[in-house]
Amino acid sequence: MHRIKEETNVRVGTKSVLFGAHCLALHWLFLAAAWWKLYGFPWDPRLWVAFIVHDMGYIGRGDMDGADGERHVELGAKIMGCFFGSVWRDLCLCHSRYYAKRLRRRFSRLCVADKLAFVITPAWLYIPMTRATGELGEYMQRSADRQAGGEKFTAEESAMISSADPRVWLEGLQSYTLRWVNRHRDGSEDNWTAGEQREVVAPGEHHKPGLSLLGGEEKPKEAQ
Repeated sequence: MHRIKEETNVRVGTKSVLFGAHCLALHWLFLAAAWWKLYGFPWDPRLWVAFIVHDMGYIGRGDMDGADGERHVELGAKIMGCFFGSVWRDLCLCHSRYYAKRLRRRFSRLCVADKLAFVITPAWLYIPMTRATGELGEYMQRSADRQAGGEKFTAEESAMISSADPRVWLEGLQSYTLRWVNRHRDGSEDNWTAGEQREVVAPGEHHKPGLSLLGGEEKPKEAQ
């Protein structure tokens, strides 16, 4: 009976895509708005596909920011690579700062827009959704352990991120994230994010430590 119950439980990553922070019905809208604000209207239809599929890899994941959850970028990258080539694969693959650092690459523009999407998501929507899925507790703990106290945080942000009040925590993290976006929207090297520099092989290719941000011959402006 216990085994049956475990097998029928919906994993947190799946819940996140269904009705949480990465809700398939909502998150892409905030992401499109963020891209528009940062880089202009996303005319290329391939961008809209990326907005929708980039977080689908959370489906079936047992955590959000742990070793399992960090690999969520791979599914969207495979989809984009299959249909549109390596440039668009890398756009999705490097939308995670931590995953990009492990590949020894720079984050993509999709990463910056994704962070701004988080910033513009209102607390009245974000907190109930992530509380319902069970994500909220993990996010609060992870951000406190992984980021709070870092030299790039203001004293006020560090204190807020360590708060047990979700609204205070969210305000502090959104404040920091907005400053990160403003600093890195032009693709500047990310010295703010701590990342473990271990080798990871990108889906569909052999590891190339010197590979550029988007790789390949085609480098459309929209995807950079």
